[in-house]
Amino acid sequence: MEISRLSAEARARRTAGIREFLRSRRARLTPADVGMAVGGGHARRTPGLRREEVAVLAGVGVSWYTWLEQGREINVSPEVLDAIARVLRLDATEREHLYLLAGANPPRPAPPAGRRVPDGLLQVIDSWLPRPAYLIDRHWNLVAVNRAAEAAFGFREHDHNCLVTFFTGARHRSSVVHWRDSAEVIVGQFRADAARYPEDPEFGRIADDMCAVSPEFAEIWQEHGVRRAASGTKTVSHPEAGELVFLHTTLTVPELPGHRLMLHTPKAGTDTGERLGALLGGLVA
Repeated sequence: MEISRLSAEARARRTAGIREFLRSRRARLTPADVGMAVGGGHARRTPGLRREEVAVLAGVGVSWYTWLEQGREINVSPEVLDAIARVLRLDATEREHLYLLAGANPPRPAPPAGRRVPDGLLQVIDSWLPRPAYLIDRHWNLVAVNRAAEAAFGFREHDHNCLVTFFTGARHRSSVVHWRDSAEVIVGQFRADAARYPEDPEFGRIADDMCAVSPEFAEIWQEHGVRRAASGTKTVSHPEAGELVFLHTTLTVPELPGHRLMLHTPKAGTDTGERLGALLGGLVA
C-alpha cells in the first residue's frame, strides 16, 4: 500500500507511529553500543543515537533519514530499510514493523544473492592470511574482508565504510598511531577520489554526512587537501597484540572498476608477524 493512498487519519497515525518507533529504537542504543567514538567533555542532549549517527552508519543521507523519521512521503527501498534495521539492532518482528510503517511490504526470506566479487578474487583475499587484506569500492565501502584484517584493524559486522569507521569508531580512534596525521591523509585521498567521479553525487553526500557527525572530518575537509597513496606504512596499537606495523599496497581490480584491493604485510625488522600470528591463533605465513 502506498502512503499517498491512505486517508488523512491513517496517514497521521502512520507518521506518528514511525516517528515514535524510530526514536525509541535510537534511544535504547548508545554510541558505545555501535562502536562509535564519543567526543569528550560535552554532554549529549539526545538520549541514545542521534539521527545523523544512524544515517551515517546506515549509509543513507541525513536529510533522507530525517524525512523517514518524520513520516514524509519519500521513496524507500528494502536495502535502505534493512540497513537502518541493522544499525538499530532490530529483530525480525521489529524489522517487519519498520517495513509496514514505511509503507512497504516486508520481503519474504530470499536465498543469498550471487556474489558480485569474482571467486578468484575472494580466494586471493582469504589466502592472504595471516596477513590483512580487504576490498573496497569507489565510495570506500567494505566489500570483502579477511580474518586478519578483522582482527588487526577491528572491523566489525556493522562497519560498512572505511571512512565512516575511521572517524566514528571508538576502537579506531584509540588504536591508530598518529591518528591526526592519518586522518589528513585519508580525507585527502577521499577528496582526490571524489574528483575522479565528478558526476557521482554519493561522494558529496558522504562528505556532508561526515561533516555533520565528525568535527575532525569537517575541519580537515575544509582544508581542501589532496593526497595520493598507493603504498605506505600503517601502525596500529592493538589492545591485545600491542603495536603492529604494516606495509600496505593498493591494487586496482580491472574486473570491478573503482574497486581497490588493500594488501598488508608485516614490516621487516618488527615482530608484527609473530604478534599477528598469535592473535589469529597460530596461523603461519
